[in-house]
Order: sequence, then C-alpha cells, then structure tokens
Amino acid sequence: MSPTPPRRLRLGMPKRMFSQVLLMQVAIAAGVAVLATGLFLAPLSEQLDDQAMRRALAIAQTTAAQPRLAEELKSTPASADGPVQAEAERIRKASGAEYVVVMNVDGTRWSHTNPAEIGGHVSTDPRSALSGREVMEIDSGTLGRSARGKVPLRDTDGRIVGAVSVGIEYDSVRARLIHAIPGLFAYAGGALAVGALAAYLISRRVQRQTRDLAFSDIAGLLAEREAMLHGIREGVVALDREGRIRLLNDEARRLLGIGDEAVGQPLDTALGEGRTTDVLAGTVTGTDLLTVRGQRVLVANRMPTDDGGAVATLRDRTELEQLGRELDSTRGLIDALRAQDHEHANRMHTLLGLLELEMYDDAVEFVGEVVGDHRATAEQVTEKIHDPLLAALLVGKATVAAERGVALWISDSTLFPDRLIDPRGLVTIVGNLVDNALDAAAGTLHARVEVELRAEGRTAVLRVRDTGPGIPAEQRELIFTDGWSTKKPPAHRKRGIGLSLVRRLAERQGGSARVSEADGGGAEFTIVLPEALAEPGLAPEPAPASGLVLRSAATTVNEESR
Repeated sequence: MSPTPPRRLRLGMPKRMFSQVLLMQVAIAAGVAVLATGLFLAPLSEQLDDQAMRRALAIAQTTAAQPRLAEELKSTPASADGPVQAEAERIRKASGAEYVVVMNVDGTRWSHTNPAEIGGHVSTDPRSALSGREVMEIDSGTLGRSARGKVPLRDTDGRIVGAVSVGIEYDSVRARLIHAIPGLFAYAGGALAVGALAAYLISRRVQRQTRDLAFSDIAGLLAEREAMLHGIREGVVALDREGRIRLLNDEARRLLGIGDEAVGQPLDTALGEGRTTDVLAGTVTGTDLLTVRGQRVLVANRMPTDDGGAVATLRDRTELEQLGRELDSTRGLIDALRAQDHEHANRMHTLLGLLELEMYDDAVEFVGEVVGDHRATAEQVTEKIHDPLLAALLVGKATVAAERGVALWISDSTLFPDRLIDPRGLVTIVGNLVDNALDAAAGTLHARVEVELRAEGRTAVLRVRDTGPGIPAEQRELIFTDGWSTKKPPAHRKRGIGLSLVRRLAERQGGSARVSEADGGGAEFTIVLPEALAEPGLAPEPAPASGLVLRSAATTVNEESR
C-alpha cells in the first residue's frame, strides 16, 4: 500500500464565527493603530522642523536686539578676537545653537563658530534679511544642513547695518523625531492590546449569543427559517418586548386579514381591540386558546422568547368547526330519530295491548289521536312560523326536548313570515340559543324553554327564555366572549364559540344580542336583526290566540353550544 500523502496546510479564514469576528476585529484594531501612528508621524517631522526654525529665529531676534551689537559691528573690524565674535559665541553657547553669524550689509561675516570663516562672505543669500524681512528656512551651509532664522540688524536710528543668522543643527531635529518613535509605538501597542482584548470579549459575547455557529450556518438557518415560515400552514406572529409586530408569515397575514404595513405596529393598532389582540399580547393565558377573527375560528398558542418578546402560532379551525357542527347535526338527527323510535315503540306496545285485550274501539281511537296530534302540531308550527327551515328546526328541537324532559313552547305572540333574506343565519342563531336553553333547563322542576319570533317591519326579533339557573349579572357580557364556556368540551372540538357567533351574526347585520333575567327566573336572550326581512308582499295571516307545546320529531342543524 502506498503511504498516505501528507495533508497540505490550508490557509484561509477560519470557519467558526468566534474566530472570524476576533480575527476581523484584531485586524481592524491593528490597521487603525498603524494608520493613527502614520498620521501622527507624518506631521510630527514638519512640526519639529517648524519648532527648530522658530527657535533659531527667536535666538536671532534676541541677538539682534542686543543694544551694542550694531555699534560694535560698525566700529570694529571683523576678527576672531573682536567684540562681535565674543558676543555671538556667548549667545550660541547659552542657547545651544549650532552657530550665530553676524554679517554686515555686504554679507561679510563678523562672527562664526569656525573663526577661520570670519571675514569671509556668507554661504547663503542674505538679501532677504538685509532688505528688512525675517526669514525661517531649512538650508545647507558650511556647517551642513540646519534650521535657520535670519533677521535684520538695525542701529539706534533704525537703519539696517547688517543681519544676524542663527542655525540649529538638523541632526538634533531628526534625533528628536527618532527618539519620539519608540514612545509612539508603545502607545500604539498599548492601544492595540486594549483593542484586541475588547475584540476578544465582544467575540466571546457573539459566540455565546450565536451558540458558536459559523456564518454559513447562520445563513443556512435564515434561509431555512424563511422557507419554513412561508411554507407552513400555520400563522406565525413574532412580537418584540414592546408588543410590536416584528414578523408575519404569509399564513398569519391571511388568517388575521392584515398586510406588511402591520410590521412595526403595536398589536392594538394593527388588529384593533378584542380577544385576538389579548391572546397574542399574553393578556389571556393558556394553551390552544380559541378566538374568532372575522369569519375564521383560530386556535392560538403563545411562547415567550429570551429577549422579552414572544412568538404566537395560529391555526385555522374554521373547517374543523364546520365538521364539528355537521357532526352535531348528525347527532341531533340521531337523537331525534331515537326519540321518535322510542315514542313509536311505546305507541305500538300500547296498540298491541289494546288489540290483545280485544278493545278494538279503544285501539281505533288511540291511533286516531296519535295521528291527529302529530298532524295538528306540525300544522300549528307552520301557521306561526312560515319559514320552512325555522319551522323544521323547531319541530326537531321539540322532539329532542321531549326526550330530555323539557317542554319547548312557541310563544303566543310568535308570528314570522317567509321573507328572510338570510334564513341560514337565523337558523344558526335559533339553533344555538335553543340548545343552550335546553342544556340550562334540563333537570329543573317544570323545565321549559319558550321561543318567540316576531317581525316588526323588516326587523326580526327573537327571544329565547328558559327555566334554568340563569346567568349572573357580572357574566352577561363575558358569555359572548370567544372561548368562554362553563361546559366541558366534546372530544372533537372546543366550546365557547356558539354565543360569540350569535353576537357576530347579529352585529354583522347591524343588530344586537343581549341576555337578561327572565320572568320567574332563568335567562332570556334577545336578538334584534334590522333589515333581516325582505319588503313585505302580502300581509301575514293572524296568529292563533293560544300558545302550544311542540311534541313532534324532525331533523335539525345544531350549530354551536356555549
């Protein structure tokens, strides 16, 4: 077997976010330190040159201000032992200058650091100083490169009799610059060390907050999150710690009926006040909280996040609730058929007994009463309630009521024409209220539920009274809230929607739904639906004077129970 080839050292950016952030921050800190050092050194050389030239100029000005120097220049010859040379050397030694040269108007030296140069002509052009101007410059002369200052020399009458030139050795200026560099590098190194430490601490914090993920992992997670949020069939709403919406996926926009403009807005601004806002804001706590938004029944769950915000999920249960209502309808039909079968069996047993006892006349009379009672009840219902759906619903509810030991009555004042614009909506309202009333009245003494339906012009007025325990005053508004119920929910769905839907259906037609205490105890629900009826055509027939009890069986559609 051939030996395994050695692994090549691969250079490049590290994969861990901690290492990448640390490396980038250290590189930035080092770059800033180098740039700051360079920007400091660049003007430092010019500053030192300027300081040296100004120092030379100040020494020259001080020398030219000596009261006897101009007179001695005019009265004594240029010599190494002359008073001008002596005074210039004294000033040079005292100031630390490289040279102090005093010249006459011809440019002849009266003093110099090198006595051999005395009497000779200066090496640089003195005309600027001799013309009365002060000069600062970096130039080269017999002593090499130096920072120079030149000023005119005037006598007591103010006439220019010469000039003074002072030089500062340029090597000393360079030495000061070189001497300042180590200290500057020390400061830069200290700043770099502090920056590296701060970069390390920041990188550690980023590492903890990102859970040591690489940038590629974060980018992948973000792409997966976007695909998941916009692909799932659940609505997702993310909130910040101030309760503002910071994220909405497509399903949440559809379920809540809001758009992208809601992002960044508080919940009550985006959704308005109501149970949905309370559930998403966490005011109402619990799991699988039920709420109604528009025509949709939603189930919401809310989970707080570490930053003080929250994420809420929304599921559309509208179709499931419709299936539940259909199941309830089927169960109501079965109950009605069972009650009818039970009643029919009892009648057959009675008829069989009469025949076995050879009481033939009594048997004929019994059969006639049964058939006649059934026919009379259906006819009386249709005389009071002309809408076929409502009539069938109430006849069916009467059978179920009889099975549960509750008398279902149609009020004496009931008279309702067949002019409903939305009969299914009123069937939903009546079915819910009658079912609730039967549940409340069942098991009470002289259990009774009374239904009153009247038309006042185009307005439909519905009242349902029961002999149950009634509803406390403090709960009369609460019972219309989404998800509120005193009953144990069935296995296939949740309770707390029926009365909420009743009020929503009423308010959708510009009407109202309220509850009060019935005469003699129990609850009385009143529903007012303006413009629920079409314009009247023929006047309805007068209603019978007496009330009646429903005892026959028919099918019913049970919408919801509280």
